[in-house]
Order: sequence, then C-alpha cells, then structure tokens
Amino acid sequence: MIRIPVAVAALLLGAASGQAQTPPLSFDQAAYITCREAQAMRPEARTMLAVRLAEHASRHRGVVMPQGEQGARLAHLVRGGCTLAPDAYLFTVIDRAIVSELATPPKR
Repeated sequence: MIRIPVAVAALLLGAASGQAQTPPLSFDQAAYITCREAQAMRPEARTMLAVRLAEHASRHRGVVMPQGEQGARLAHLVRGGCTLAPDAYLFTVIDRAIVSELATPPKR
C-alpha cells in the first residue's frame, strides 16, 4: 500500500518543511498518514487534513469540535503526541486527544 503524504493542521503540528503539492485523499488514505508525513506537508494542506480528521473523530465520539481554550488544549495534546510518536498515525493521535479531553471535566 502506498501512502500519499498529505497535510495536517499547522496549529497541531507547527510549520511544514515540505512544499510539494498533494492530491486530495479519501478518508481511508488520510487515516494512514503518520505525524512525520503530515509534518512534511504544506501548512494549508496539513491544516485541512487535521481538521477533517478531527471532525471525523468528533462525530464518531458524539462530541462537537472544541473552540477557544479547549480547542487550543486539544491542539497541544496532538502536537505533543506527534512529538513523542512521530510514526503514529495522525488520526489515532487526534482521536486519543479527543478522548482525553472528554475525560477532563470543563474548568469553571
């Protein structure tokens, strides 16, 4: 199976070092993009990919994508997860970050 490097949220992973154009991916292809492959993508493409994967994971978990401070915490969790495990699938890291945020009660 050939993996096509695609984009992941710039917010989630920082600036990209690669500047190659990437074709649109099906969800099945996007789900198997690693954090390392996502980091090599253009920031715009990476952002689109991460948002698409996060929306899918949120729908699957029955929650709404967080905004504001909670969304920033989620982004930091994903960035940290990808830093610790660059060969992990980005979708898995995003999904686990969402599950982690679900378990954290909102602050007052």
